[in-house]
Amino acid sequence: MSTNKNNKEEEVDLGSLFLIIGKGFKKLFNFIESLFKGFFHYIISILLFVKFHFIKFLIATLIGGGIGLYLELSKENTFGSNLLVQPNFNSTQQLYNNINYYNDLVKQKKTSLLASIFQIDTTEAATLKKFKITPIITDNDIINSYNNFILSVDTLTVKSYDFEQFKESFTDYDYSIHTIEVEATVNDIFSGLDEVIIASLVNNNYFDRIKKLKNEQYFRTDSLLRVNLIEVDSLRQVYMSVMLEEAKKSSIGTSIDLGGSQKTTKEIELFETDRRINNEIKNTSEEIAQKSEVINIISNFQSIGYEIKGVTKNYVFIMSALSVLMTLFFILILELNKYLTNYKKD
Repeated sequence: MSTNKNNKEEEVDLGSLFLIIGKGFKKLFNFIESLFKGFFHYIISILLFVKFHFIKFLIATLIGGGIGLYLELSKENTFGSNLLVQPNFNSTQQLYNNINYYNDLVKQKKTSLLASIFQIDTTEAATLKKFKITPIITDNDIINSYNNFILSVDTLTVKSYDFEQFKESFTDYDYSIHTIEVEATVNDIFSGLDEVIIASLVNNNYFDRIKKLKNEQYFRTDSLLRVNLIEVDSLRQVYMSVMLEEAKKSSIGTSIDLGGSQKTTKEIELFETDRRINNEIKNTSEEIAQKSEVINIISNFQSIGYEIKGVTKNYVFIMSALSVLMTLFFILILELNKYLTNYKKD
């Protein structure tokens, strides 16, 4: 009797549990359904709004497109060319300042001064429309800089200054490679501009002095490493000769070599020293190749520039989009004014 009673209680408990689970799923599905209904309601409302004001938007697009077409046909073609550089000795900020200075001269239409700087006539200088410099953004530069930072500071500083903080403090000046873009209304003015831009850093007394000091340091380090390598190689040869002589003596008679492990350790140490010096010579050679100049030119300006095109630079698109946005703004203002008027009446 009690067993049947227990079974019935268990069935009632399971039934209640399934009922609760069922209600939970129903609420979840109702919530998801309400989200979809709300989303589709907003989509339909936007479509109805566009449908109601479609003629206004169409007229605005046509008017803006017409103005843009006139501006597009009357504007001069623009050409661009790029210079890829790798500044050294913390000269990046000075390079940015120089490029921004040239761009300010263009904006102020200082054609005579531009002509004097770039050694061109004023007619050619007047065709220059823009100077721009931007970094080639890569995570490798951030990682390498952080590794160098870790090696140059103590452990406590590293613990209090993690990678994310370092990454946030990383600026455009800290990237390794930068691209300089020049825009002009003629496509054959770019040859020779790179020489002037590079000379503005190379002929700087401060950077020239830093360059000489660094080069002396690089070449002195390289010479010392090569001398050390010769000495280690000589020591290895002497050590090998001694080992051969001892091997000959041991082959004549029976002997017990209690220093064999020590000799092996010395041989390994010499080998490791040789390998480490070779690696340091390689690193120094790379430093000389990459950082012996104030600024390295990776790619010069193209002698014939490329034509600058694109939807975002097309006046038809720009004016059409601007007209539609202005129309939308005025419609929303009128709708808001109507709503506020009706709200006061209520």
